[in-house]
Amino acid sequence: MYYAMRAYAVVLLILLTISLAVPVMAANEDRYSYITVQEVQIRLDNGSAIIHVNYKVEEGTRFIFFLLGKQDLKNKLMKILNYQDAQMKRIDLSSADFTVEDAALSYGNGIYWYPSHTFNIAIPMLSIKSPQAVKNFTMTKEFPGGMGYFAMDPGVIQNEVKNTTISEKKYR
Repeated sequence: MYYAMRAYAVVLLILLTISLAVPVMAANEDRYSYITVQEVQIRLDNGSAIIHVNYKVEEGTRFIFFLLGKQDLKNKLMKILNYQDAQMKRIDLSSADFTVEDAALSYGNGIYWYPSHTFNIAIPMLSIKSPQAVKNFTMTKEFPGGMGYFAMDPGVIQNEVKNTTISEKKYR
C-alpha cells in the first residue's frame, strides 16, 4: 500500500511537471511565461521614460495572484522590459506602469538622447513618444537607432543653463 501511494505521487508529480512545461514550450514570441504582451508605450519626459504595458495573463494564474500577491508578475514584467532600474508605479492583471529615471542622456540645455533598447521578447505594438515626435513599431524586440528630443519644460532648460554657467565660472 505504501509503495502504491508513493508510485501515484511520483506519477502525479511527473504529469504536473509536463503540464507546466508544455505551455512554455509552445509560447509565442510575444509571450513570457503566463504573460502575453499586447502593447508597450514609452513616453519620454525630460531624462525619464514613463512606460505603460498592456498584457494578458492566463486565467489559471489569476487565483495565484490573489493568494500570493503580484511580486512574480512584477519580476516577469521587469525581465520583459529589460530595464535594470525601472520602478513600478502601478500594476494590475491587465496593465502596469513603470518609470525609468535617467533613461535618456542629457546634452544640456534641454537636449536629450534616448538610446536604442532591446526587450527580452517581441513587442507586438511599441510606441515611443517624445515631446516632438512619435515612433511606432510592430513585432519588434528592439527600439533601434535611438531618438533625440528637446525638453518642453522651460524650467528644466533654465536650470540646466544656470548649472552650466556656474560650473563654467568655477573652472575659469
